[in-house]
Amino acid sequence: MDKAVAEIRLRDSGQVIYCDAGTLMLKENDYVIVEIDRGVDYGRVVSTPDTLINMTVDAPLKKLIRLATENDLKQIEELRAKTKDAYGTCMKKIQEHKLDMKLVEAEYSFDRSKIVFYFTAEGRVDFRGLVKDLAKVFKARIELRQIGVRDEAKLFGGYGPCGRCLCCASFLKDFEPVTIKMAKEEGLPLNPTKISGLCGRLMCCLSYEYETYKCLSKGLPHEGERIHTPEGKGKVISVNILKRAVTVEMEDGKVVVIPYK
Repeated sequence: MDKAVAEIRLRDSGQVIYCDAGTLMLKENDYVIVEIDRGVDYGRVVSTPDTLINMTVDAPLKKLIRLATENDLKQIEELRAKTKDAYGTCMKKIQEHKLDMKLVEAEYSFDRSKIVFYFTAEGRVDFRGLVKDLAKVFKARIELRQIGVRDEAKLFGGYGPCGRCLCCASFLKDFEPVTIKMAKEEGLPLNPTKISGLCGRLMCCLSYEYETYKCLSKGLPHEGERIHTPEGKGKVISVNILKRAVTVEMEDGKVVVIPYK
């Protein structure tokens, strides 16, 4: 029997996971309590089993425990407030210890037994003294986790140059390697401001668009190449990979568009 799969975003802007919803009646944006690898946490429904009825998920499904109760919702609000306080306290402690690190986010575990502080830094940071100080203040288990600039963008979210929500903050589960070769294959200008995301790294979309562009570009001449056409010899001045067509300037100055099957 097929399971009822629900798409859940952890916390307010965290990772997207897939859960076995069982017989729960869910609506989009419902708060739910889920069981994940690190314990029990909360999330919001992104897609219900009704909208994912034909979807196959390869990874093991997480357990969806229940719809959030009034007490759960109250606890979630308390966690948000406590997280802000924890963030401010950690910032002060970082300054006191004169550590070369940038605090990105704080996160309480749902049962309040642990606080995770996410930070970025150029190199390794000796934060053992900081951890001891924070543990004394909060009386909880403290974890400091160094992340990269792409992870930082994922945590904060935002909108890309396409006008849509960042891929990493909306649906991408893992960061795939992105290379300048992918931008070249798509015929994009190799201008860092044009092909970089908010994180300053090459845009993630280059990675999952690459295979399509690679396939569509097979058999097409390159820009600057001289080719023979039904109308004579000419020089390719632009290539439209998606339309599989090239614009050619003929020797007499005439410009023509040549389609490729």
